[in-house]
Amino acid sequence: MALRTRDDIFTEVLVRSNRSTTDTFITDTILKNWYVQAHTWATGLHKWPFTEGRTSTTYSSTEEWNFEGYKADSFRIVTVGGKRLKKLNFEDYLIFKEEQPNADDRVYSDFGRTLFINTAADVSGTLTCYGQFTPAIDLTDETGLTVFSDFDQEGNEAIVEKMRASLYAREHNTQESLVHNQEAARLLEELWKRVQDEQGMYQTTRERGGMFQRFDILRGLEQDEIWKRDQF
Repeated sequence: MALRTRDDIFTEVLVRSNRSTTDTFITDTILKNWYVQAHTWATGLHKWPFTEGRTSTTYSSTEEWNFEGYKADSFRIVTVGGKRLKKLNFEDYLIFKEEQPNADDRVYSDFGRTLFINTAADVSGTLTCYGQFTPAIDLTDETGLTVFSDFDQEGNEAIVEKMRASLYAREHNTQESLVHNQEAARLLEELWKRVQDEQGMYQTTRERGGMFQRFDILRGLEQDEIWKRDQF
């Protein structure tokens, strides 16, 4: 059967495990708990493309920003008024702010779930952040979908297997629980490999470099501006 909805997943867990909805050993509350645990595990295992999101708000000269639902250290692109900010690792950001408190460089960093933007940056307008969000699920909606439902249903298969692992753990059948945990992990790793293969076709500019930029704090230059190939 197709595994799309919450009800599909619950039914499949029971059928594959030779259980029924009238089984007092597995209540609806227990199923929901296993579902939340399995969904959290599956969606958090990798940086899935279908958990990438964008959030926007009006920018003000505030250094610290918090966006509910987004994962720690996940903001890879930040723009203000259409101008892209460069990401520093957090230690370099603190040094930069200490050594050049009035510099108007368009830079940002994040620590945990807090985004830090240089308040002296010469930007204004809409703040837009691209990062990884934590998918929410509505346990009361029997027809509710997971993030895998419309993209790669192998993810829902993994959720089923993870829930079955919890079922066998509840029965104190450690070996069977381990088998289903391993199958859940295998399904997601195969899915992740396919995602990576598809992403491997992306192209980027040769000059771009990495996400993080290191700054020469004294001169205000990026490290890759100081050292250039064949400069001597």
